[in-house]
Amino acid sequence: MELPSWQDKEKNGSMIRAALWLECEVGEGNIFRKSQLRAAFPDVAQIDRRIRDLRDYGWQIDTHREDERLLLDEQRYAKKGAEVWIPGQKRANAKARAGLSAVQRSRIMDGDDHLCRSCGISAGEPYPDGQDAQLDVARRRVILEDGSEEVQFVTECNRCRIGGKGRLDDVGALIEAARSLTHLEQGAILEWMAAGQRTLGPAEEVWGRYRALPEESRKAVQQALTEDQD
Repeated sequence: MELPSWQDKEKNGSMIRAALWLECEVGEGNIFRKSQLRAAFPDVAQIDRRIRDLRDYGWQIDTHREDERLLLDEQRYAKKGAEVWIPGQKRANAKARAGLSAVQRSRIMDGDDHLCRSCGISAGEPYPDGQDAQLDVARRRVILEDGSEEVQFVTECNRCRIGGKGRLDDVGALIEAARSLTHLEQGAILEWMAAGQRTLGPAEEVWGRYRALPEESRKAVQQALTEDQD
């Protein structure tokens, strides 16, 4: 099917024209510069915002924030979303289009303790390579206990957002796995959930201290406990 012209100002708004420009002139998976975008739309003062608006319709457009390999003035058209130039597609994505307010974003991050829910890093904390982490709110596909699927919001760092695209969490499967644990194990997990972190039991604490010992001392501890068992 032939696409409408991205240059047709009479029939299409600037966001639709931007989507068509990405499809026709850039191509999925390719990089474009902000200067190219602005040169293509000299009549649209906020064309950068129109590109960002496409993300609410499932379009994946990465910047340096999502992909550190990109230069500051580069973006990658990574994945096409809803075909917004087709009548009805915009209405069908009304829920996705509704952006988060600052209050909603803050509430989500507060609920996640301002930690990346994929790797546990906090904002400003350095990665092993020295780069500081940035946190944002991401969309996560989740299969609920009744088998239905919905999109929920979660706090993630910039690196996990890139690596976790397309991730699908199965809540029902996790509940079943938890129910298969012993009553004692379930109790321990409930304590961790209430505390918001995993707390070490006495045996785990001893194991951690043992592992940190030099080899000679580890052998001494092992020998002492072995003798106690005899």
